[in-house]
Amino acid sequence: MKIDIRLDGHKHSLIDLTKSQPICQILKGTTIDRDQILSYKINHTDYVNEDYLLSSDTLVNCITVRHPEGYRIYQDTALFILAKALHTMLGDTPSLVAEHSIGDGVFCEVFNTEKFSEEDCSRLTKQMQQIIQNDLPIDRMEVKTSEAIDIFNSMRRKDILRNIKSNYSETVPIYRCGKYYDFFIRPLADRTSFITEFDIIYEAPGFILRFPSGPQMKIASPFSLPKKVFAMHQEHDKWLDILRVHNISDINRLLATYAISQFILVEEALHEKKIAEIAADIVKHQDVKIILIAGPSSSGKTTFAKRLSVQLQASKAKPIVIGMDDYFLNRDRTPRKIDGDYDFESIYSIDLDYLNLQLRQLLAGEQIELPHYDFTRGLRRRSMQFVKMEEDNIIIMEGIHGLNEELTATIPENRKTRIYISALNQLNIDNHNRIPTTDCRLLRRIVRDHRYRGYSAEETMVRWPYVREGEEQNIFPFQENADYMFNSSLTYELGVLKKHVWKILHHVPSSSSAYMESRRLLRLLSHCDDIDDAQVPYNSIIREFTNGSIFRY
Repeated sequence: MKIDIRLDGHKHSLIDLTKSQPICQILKGTTIDRDQILSYKINHTDYVNEDYLLSSDTLVNCITVRHPEGYRIYQDTALFILAKALHTMLGDTPSLVAEHSIGDGVFCEVFNTEKFSEEDCSRLTKQMQQIIQNDLPIDRMEVKTSEAIDIFNSMRRKDILRNIKSNYSETVPIYRCGKYYDFFIRPLADRTSFITEFDIIYEAPGFILRFPSGPQMKIASPFSLPKKVFAMHQEHDKWLDILRVHNISDINRLLATYAISQFILVEEALHEKKIAEIAADIVKHQDVKIILIAGPSSSGKTTFAKRLSVQLQASKAKPIVIGMDDYFLNRDRTPRKIDGDYDFESIYSIDLDYLNLQLRQLLAGEQIELPHYDFTRGLRRRSMQFVKMEEDNIIIMEGIHGLNEELTATIPENRKTRIYISALNQLNIDNHNRIPTTDCRLLRRIVRDHRYRGYSAEETMVRWPYVREGEEQNIFPFQENADYMFNSSLTYELGVLKKHVWKILHHVPSSSSAYMESRRLLRLLSHCDDIDDAQVPYNSIIREFTNGSIFRY
């Protein structure tokens, strides 16, 4: 039998076996460091530990923290250890809530106890270090639902109980470390010692659990809090407090009690109010004539720009929309990546000199002809579309480089303003199972790519890591340059997206490298009840990805 060994998806070894052997024994004959492996993925379909016995032709993918799946395992395992450490310190009464990602970590709060202090963070860090040093096993158990209910009743985990009572009829997968139990929908590492690096930073009213990052996968020092993004998260959290919604079970409750329509109207009204406030404030600054909008993939930039344009008109301004993509360099001048592919996401794929020239001409009151880029041929062509700015005109440009100062380097700062938009989801499955922001954007993109571009879920998911890589390089480093921030996340959107994405996720074949990712997303969506598209307003950002929007794209 042949064993195809891969490391983070890359081919490593092909081993011939004459008899069955466990993975740990097979790896002894390779250069792979087993201490770096968080999990083993078999034939794209199952996560197993190193004692798993191989008895037929098998593809074994050794997953480290450098792999996206491994990084999630690392984060969730660190959070599990954090929860165990807090339970050891304070018992069952305090409630730990992992609220949202921030920088290289996750912001957490502790409720039902005295104010959590900087000294408490220090104690918590030492307790986590002790658990890691003890190299304790983390056991995955499949228990009867009635037994799981008894366990989490004794731990006062109402957040888990609401979840498993409605979603698990016979058995529930749970994790145990010593006498501590928890529920995670994603896999954890087998032992506590796999968490080699972490840090806890006090940030009132809670703290940030930090993870290693960067090329060396180390904790960056010193820590720099993205203050504007953090403030946007805190503002959204206040909305959720007012709406009394934090977990998926809360949305399902609104559906069951026929209160979802009012909830959707209120949440969409909060979006519209925020957009109107941004538009009104921009118009107050009479020198500002250029609005630059940027954000990661599937954050809803296009719909936001259209709704902002409406609100600007309501404030007696006349927007001129200019496409940033029309300023791409001709294909023969486009920069390339190390592997030789065109680097369309580089800021240097844009003709910066020509863009800045035309913007200066517009600000000077001159008439210009807007360019048109032919993406099929990779050439910029004439558009025969001429524009000239009047006193009440204002330019809107939307694209990934809008926050990068180099994009409009020759335009005076007082003549432009920047807006960062992202879908910063803060809805959880329960207190410890976060729904990452990237998951919401990925689901949006899968739906849109399938409906409007004819891509399968598999194709979108295989491309996604490269999209994320571009965001890490070209968007996130500049997000604090924004003058305004807008959170395009809608707490109810998973219930809407579910029915659009459910079938196409099921079509991802088990032979695909995206198979386990598709199953992870299906497990996430299985906790959501369906919300009818008819409940969604026609100008909603969600309509950009599903259908029926009042706007043209």
